[in-house]
Amino acid sequence: MSTITPHKLGVHKILKHIPLNAIFDAPSKRRLAKAVNIADLRLCAKARAHKMVFDYLDAGADDEISLRRGKDAYSQLEMHYHILSGLKPPIDMRTKIFGCDVKIPFFGCPTAGNRMFHWEGETAAAKAAQHHGSLYGLSSLATTGITEIGKIHKGPKVFQLYVWKDRELVKEVLAKAKEGGFNALALTVDFTWYGNRERDIRNDFSIPPKYSLAQVIEAIRKPAWTYDFLSHEPYTYACINTDVPADSLAAFVNSQIAPEFDWNDAEWLLGEWNGPAAVKGVVRPDDAVRAVKTGFSTMWVSNHGARQLETSPATIDVLPSIREAVGPDVEIILDGGVQRGTDIAKALALGADSVGVGKPYLYGLAAGGTEGVIKALDILRVELDRAMGLLGVGSVDDLKKRGPGLIKRRPQSARDYPDRYAYERGYGGGII
Repeated sequence: MSTITPHKLGVHKILKHIPLNAIFDAPSKRRLAKAVNIADLRLCAKARAHKMVFDYLDAGADDEISLRRGKDAYSQLEMHYHILSGLKPPIDMRTKIFGCDVKIPFFGCPTAGNRMFHWEGETAAAKAAQHHGSLYGLSSLATTGITEIGKIHKGPKVFQLYVWKDRELVKEVLAKAKEGGFNALALTVDFTWYGNRERDIRNDFSIPPKYSLAQVIEAIRKPAWTYDFLSHEPYTYACINTDVPADSLAAFVNSQIAPEFDWNDAEWLLGEWNGPAAVKGVVRPDDAVRAVKTGFSTMWVSNHGARQLETSPATIDVLPSIREAVGPDVEIILDGGVQRGTDIAKALALGADSVGVGKPYLYGLAAGGTEGVIKALDILRVELDRAMGLLGVGSVDDLKKRGPGLIKRRPQSARDYPDRYAYERGYGGGII
């Protein structure tokens, strides 16, 4: 016997005609307006979102060692800047990703189920990408369809695909992506098992909610998120089958994921796509070399946001070795641990052609929809502009060319990190 839920009772059809969102969201908008960095956006997201939703976004695997290391690794990289470089603003941030022109060298990574964070979901991220002239990435577990995204974002787009068991499903999704104007494909290869995310277990995380007493109490505490959820249509995996409700993410993935997917299957997939394609989840030079030989045009250095294999390496640490292995001409995208524009500058200097960000823009989404995502990307853009100017490089190409001489590693120091009371004293970095 299925559980009776507000959506099954049609509550959303009534509430959508009662415009109370602005009232419930007023405190969130005030918080968002005061945010000055990504750490602030994180706190804004935490204040607005249901706890199980925020923890799903914020968490890593197991003891979250890789999650912390991914951020800490950037603190060990010093920026040895040039002086009297003769630069005049604005800095030229234009570059190419998957062979397409973009205005900034970073973008929002494809992430699953955006509508759980805010009712606008993937449309908010697509509007922000259009606003900033950046690449847009859509997950195959998105809660907004390919066609709808294509109407919003007219620039370059990458479609992310998991290693599904059902090849007919894969073919169908690829055909939709091509028809929807997606320029490139990203095959996620570090998701053959579902990571152990213990915050989700403790919160009894599910999509949709289970309406347990604890979840209901938390929903009452977060009225802006709850009214969003109750006054809009239920989530579906819109890129796969809009008729199937988005039930437990873990259960769905475990039923469809193909752990046996190998290099031969990857070669088959590339033949079906027949266009620019990235292998997403590379952390080893030997795998990168094999991926190039298999036919992938782009190496996407990623550990899935430290949400899969605990103690997997920080991506910024393995980036230089992968660049050395594949040479100067193979495109490299990096994601993982990025919280500042200086982090993006370091990644570009050490071998990345572009940088993906996940948590930063999702914090913005959870904090305030389209406005929040635009602000997240704008914070990073302004920080990157400042970092490049102070480094003495006037363009992305210049940063990549001169990068190895600008970034130097030093031993870790306790001075790198603020103490627990730093945020209360107004320390800019906040506590992540």
